[in-house]
Amino acid sequence: MQNSEAMALSAALLATAGELTQRINDGVVARGFEGIRPAHGFAFARLAPDGATVTELAVHLGVTKQAASQLVDEIVRRGYAERRPHPRDARARLIVLTERGWACTRAAEAAAAEVVRGWGDVLGEREVRVLWDCLYRIAPHGPLRPSW
Repeated sequence: MQNSEAMALSAALLATAGELTQRINDGVVARGFEGIRPAHGFAFARLAPDGATVTELAVHLGVTKQAASQLVDEIVRRGYAERRPHPRDARARLIVLTERGWACTRAAEAAAAEVVRGWGDVLGEREVRVLWDCLYRIAPHGPLRPSW
């Protein structure tokens, strides 16, 4: 593959990822969840299983502890998460999603499904599955991080 082709493929993947992120966020907002930004969704992805400390969230997002703390303050203030005592560390607080946070997460899943169904309308179901298989093989299997 020529350098120019590699750059064009890179640009197409980045544009698709950006569009996907924006359309999921738009779908969440359209479902009535106000004050949500894409960065919140990346935080929710880390909080969803069992919660996380601010430090763990900062590592996941690739930001400073201060930036993660500000983001947590935002989502707590909006009712999407709450701080609880950490079950194993008396000095730490565990940030967990509230029912509103879980509902927002389900709204994001529904919005993502709509986007992917749209890809099926363009590519066909078989090609979407091939795309999924190819991307799964090359995608890093680590935290989902926003592009700051």
